Amino acid sequence: DLEDLGDVMEKQARQRAIDAAAVEAPEMVTPLQRKALVKEGYKIIGSHSAVKLCRWTKHQLRGRGGCYKHTFYGITSYQCMEATPSLACANKCVFCWRHHKNPVGREWRWKTDEPVEIVTQAVDKHVAMINEFKGAAGVKPERLAEAYTVRHCALSLVGEPIMYPRINEMCRELHRRKISTFLVTNAQFPDCIRNLDPVTQLYVSIDAATKESLRAVDRPLFKDFWERFLACLTALKEKGQRTVYRLTLVKSMNMEEINEYVKLLELGEPDLIEIKAVTYCGTSDASSLTMQDVPWHHEVLDFARTIGERTNGRYGLATEHAHSCCVLLARTDKYLVDGEWWTWIDYDRFHELTDRYYDSGGVETFSTEDYRAPTPPWAVYGADEKGFSPNEDRYRKDRKGNTVEISYKSSESGCG
Repeated sequence: DLEDLGDVMEKQARQRAIDAAAVEAPEMVTPLQRKALVKEGYKIIGSHSAVKLCRWTKHQLRGRGGCYKHTFYGITSYQCMEATPSLACANKCVFCWRHHKNPVGREWRWKTDEPVEIVTQAVDKHVAMINEFKGAAGVKPERLAEAYTVRHCALSLVGEPIMYPRINEMCRELHRRKISTFLVTNAQFPDCIRNLDPVTQLYVSIDAATKESLRAVDRPLFKDFWERFLACLTALKEKGQRTVYRLTLVKSMNMEEINEYVKLLELGEPDLIEIKAVTYCGTSDASSLTMQDVPWHHEVLDFARTIGERTNGRYGLATEHAHSCCVLLARTDKYLVDGEWWTWIDYDRFHELTDRYYDSGGVETFSTEDYRAPTPPWAVYGADEKGFSPNEDRYRKDRKGNTVEISYKSSESGCG
């Protein structure tokens, strides 16, 4: 009918605009920015994307523990690729661990690379970095063999991934390859959130709970940053799949706004709330943070408990990863099943559901409950392991810098 014809013509016009911009627009990354990013270990893809090996990938290859996503959601850290299709960002956050060597911008004005090519190069470059661990001390051969197959993608490396105008096509290509997608956005592009197809898990960064503190912490480029921020939370509420508020706590800036955070929860109604301590990344001209701004894990736990209490039990403490000073609150009506937490993800089921979604042209959708899985006892909050898998070996450094293994003591949690 005419309405469908109008939709088709609108999509064709949008694609023509993207194609024209790709031909005429400049590249995002300048030679100087490229040099700085490459020096820090980024593998640049095309004109605006990048991939980098996460330290937790290296740790779990050696059997020394997985990242918080392993504990919270059951990913395999040594099969996870950290990437971004947009090195540019619309914020200059005080705690950004990239020290602002990447570009900034309020809209996409650069050359646009093909999504399939971005994914292909990202996987190839990631696998090449994995291959460098062949024969390295401590690497478990069976894990190295599995690591060549990417199973997860954290679209959170640097910049604002959702700015990439063909993000849906990129995620579809990742899903076609049976790679799960954890997409993080800084909550400045509400239309992009509304138009986003299902991803495995969609995050928004909630770096502060009031307009003035958000201005101080995120240092946004948009003048209407607060209105955009709130609009993103409203858009998040309409998504059918797993949604997350990600809170980064900075002692001197954003830990006194408990009631305001609770109000933001009412606006977006996320499935999950990740709360972690800010990571101190050393001194730089871009940030004045010091170690005094980093909360202890017990302070993060206290903050999370208070949030849960002030939601009248709608959110409960589900898991923790003490090594990362990170805890997870989850909706009790969705993730507490017969008294047990189900925060893990059934990835095979997720890919079945996305296949049906794409095959039906987006008609056959699905919900978060359709691909949840039980959280193992060792990962649940209150377990003696504090989020460290009993299948891994914990190490520490002595005063001389030598690696010393810490013997694992069995508990009564049922994990051995």
